[in-house]
Amino acid sequence: MKFSLIVCTYQRPQALMQLLNSVEVQTNYPDQIIIVDGSVNTKTKELDLETKFKNLNYYSVEPEHRGLTKQRNFGLTKLDDTIEVVCYLDDDTILDKDYFKELINTYNLCPDALGVGGYINNEIKWDKVAENIPKKGFRIDGYERKEGSRFKLRKKFGLVTQNPPGIMPSFSHGRSVGYLPPSGKIYPVEFFMGGVSSYKTEVFSESDHLGIEDGLQFSRYFEGYGLYEDVDFCLRLSKYGQLYVNTKACLGHYHEASGRPNQFKYGKMVIRNGWYVWRIKYPNPKLIARIKWNVTAFLLTCVRSMNIITSKEKKQALTEVLGRISGWFSLIVNPPKAQR
Repeated sequence: MKFSLIVCTYQRPQALMQLLNSVEVQTNYPDQIIIVDGSVNTKTKELDLETKFKNLNYYSVEPEHRGLTKQRNFGLTKLDDTIEVVCYLDDDTILDKDYFKELINTYNLCPDALGVGGYINNEIKWDKVAENIPKKGFRIDGYERKEGSRFKLRKKFGLVTQNPPGIMPSFSHGRSVGYLPPSGKIYPVEFFMGGVSSYKTEVFSESDHLGIEDGLQFSRYFEGYGLYEDVDFCLRLSKYGQLYVNTKACLGHYHEASGRPNQFKYGKMVIRNGWYVWRIKYPNPKLIARIKWNVTAFLLTCVRSMNIITSKEKKQALTEVLGRISGWFSLIVNPPKAQR
């Protein structure tokens, strides 16, 4: 299958070069690479990427196209007509050499796939365990990882879902795809991380056999950093077909600090954007689901507030907590409205 890679970048020239160096040695090389640069300086442009990497097109976008979702939609307008799958990567990732080989092959193994996510393998420590060993953390498919304090607290209040990772429960706050083990299996999901994602290009245009009238795009609701924009898009896409995560398609995510919002904005987005994607999946949740969502949001805010005392970055923790509180109260007077 012919596939394209789109990388949306902002003020991260060094991280972007590291990613592209890992793309260059892939066993399957993209038929097209599109770099959409929203930087306000020229450091990324000065890398002269088009002369260094095959099949690469570089675009420096104007302010009206800056921001993650806007840049992703801009990239779609530059796709060659022959491309069948479009892949997105965060600019602070580094690929294992078979990443694209395994990712694209998933569409052959799972013909019903409309989207496939890759697998981040450098953030969580997993242990292979036998079934007769007492459980100490979260266990799935013969693997176990440490259970965070947030989930331990939520269990005491009956606020932990039995849904598998990547499937949103009725009150949201489920387990992310980070709770899928390094088993080498392919898992069905409803959402995955946008920075390690891929989609069939047909979902972005009118498709009669899928029932998509005008084609999907990344929502204009999410501005700038766009927290949870990937969940929003996946949840809308999953209404038309199946999504998967292939744990053989491995890469590392290195969380470059530059280009991120301040902690107050981030905290506010955690609440408001979290509420927004919950209502995309469940526009009219039952009363018990509403109670569970709010209680969970309150507990998670309390857990984060403990970092004001225990963390070295006390100011950042305080600022984020204030952002969460602000976001929570803003839901009462100005709840988010769904947008395309």
